[in-house]
Amino acid sequence: MSESTENGITGGPGQPAAALAHDQVLPIRPTTAASWDHLRIQVSQRLQALDLAPDLGSEIGSKRWFRGLGTFIGLSAFALSFWPSFAPLEAAPMERIDDAVRDEYRSQMILPLALGADSGRHMGATSLVEPLSEAPERPRIELLATLGQGDNFDRMLRRAGVGTGDTQRVLDMIGGALPLAEIEPGTQVDIILGRRPAPGAPRPLEKLAFRARFDLELEVGRFEDSGPLALVKKPIRVDDTPLRIRGTVGSSLYRSARAAGAPASAVQSYLKTLSQQVDLDRDLRATDTFDLIIAHRRAATGERQAGQLLFAGIDRGEKPKVQLMRWGRDGEFYEASGVGEQRGGLMAPVSGRVGSRYGMRRHPILGYTRMHSGLDYKAGYGAPIVAVTDGVVLSAGRAGGCGNAVKLSHGGGLQTRYCHMSRMAVSGGQRVRRGQVIGYVGSTGLSTGAHLHYEMYRNGRAVDPASVKYVTRAQLSGTELQRFRQTLSTLRQVEVGAALADLVPTSSEVAEEAPKREIDKLDVPKPLR
Repeated sequence: MSESTENGITGGPGQPAAALAHDQVLPIRPTTAASWDHLRIQVSQRLQALDLAPDLGSEIGSKRWFRGLGTFIGLSAFALSFWPSFAPLEAAPMERIDDAVRDEYRSQMILPLALGADSGRHMGATSLVEPLSEAPERPRIELLATLGQGDNFDRMLRRAGVGTGDTQRVLDMIGGALPLAEIEPGTQVDIILGRRPAPGAPRPLEKLAFRARFDLELEVGRFEDSGPLALVKKPIRVDDTPLRIRGTVGSSLYRSARAAGAPASAVQSYLKTLSQQVDLDRDLRATDTFDLIIAHRRAATGERQAGQLLFAGIDRGEKPKVQLMRWGRDGEFYEASGVGEQRGGLMAPVSGRVGSRYGMRRHPILGYTRMHSGLDYKAGYGAPIVAVTDGVVLSAGRAGGCGNAVKLSHGGGLQTRYCHMSRMAVSGGQRVRRGQVIGYVGSTGLSTGAHLHYEMYRNGRAVDPASVKYVTRAQLSGTELQRFRQTLSTLRQVEVGAALADLVPTSSEVAEEAPKREIDKLDVPKPLR
């Protein structure tokens, strides 16, 4: 046996293959203490021992968790310190574009055409381009002018560009059809101006049309080539059937009437009229039925116009019905029996409670007892004072201890005086109506504070104002009473909501309505600014 065999080493010719370990193929090189790998391993082991990056999802609130949070905040701050600025990156364009060049580009876009104009700059002019001696004008101009508040028809036409001669002829023709002052502000006028006869000359008026009244449309135009202006009146068919509205009072009479379709102004007038006959707070029940009729006009062209209240009624079941109709030149309301507006006694001169009444009392300033010939109403400074009934102003001015005072005469030997006013709103000889403001509460004269001292005299002698109550009413009779009852009967036959239906067009109105092309809808007159 050879030495190799004895030492356990095989191989060579005729010998089995040798099996060597990895350390036998690549001998292990010793690691020196100063090598990079050794240093990296030591640093890694020490950092791992420090445990600087623990799992923040576990042991929340412990010292180990706060140590990891400090590491996270420190690394985040370090990363943000290298964050680039937020300023935009600046880059020079390939070609500098100023306003002039931008206008050149804009003139070739579709956007200026959509806005109705172009930049006006000439593009690509060559020697073949010949400038025009003058720019052609539009053959006709269509405008929509509006008559403003405080304006007149003359100024409106001149502002629209109508010549002086045409303006005067239009005013003469329209003034012959109706007074120009009756044309309401806000009326819109369609104006068409033709081609100028010469440079600098005003454009001739071709056509002018507007709604002069609810039932009338006027048109001025040249209906022949180069012919004179002529006026055409176009009456509009109008139906004057009143609008009747009925409903249940419910929880609120005002809200129920508004919900039924009555205009706010008509409802307010209805409540004011009805309050002269019944107490709206105590005498009405939720099951009662209100009934009001309003003046109403509807035109064949579709417009509607609501007018004033004509009839005010209330059906209270077993209690007598209330039926009031407007009648006469003054527009007062009368009962169905022909009795006019009933006024239940005098009005309170001011809104407030009575402080001192009529009789003997100790004067708060003079300090002795004397007759207090009136009522003292407690009211705020500047509160309005009204006349208790119709009358004539006898005097208005300073009146000694009464301060600023107004004295009224109501006929039949009855007079009233209103003292301590801060300001008077009437003058001597003036007629006043019941409820009209005659002055304002103050503290002039012998007064300790703002209030109204109200006195009443009968045949020159002072009387207790609280003891005087009377009713004023008007009574119809004879032929006028008969006409009143006929009108009331006709008015009560109006059906509820009958005025809301559209008017059926007549055969002539149908024939006048020609079909409108879609292209014509784009031809809208330009409003006049």
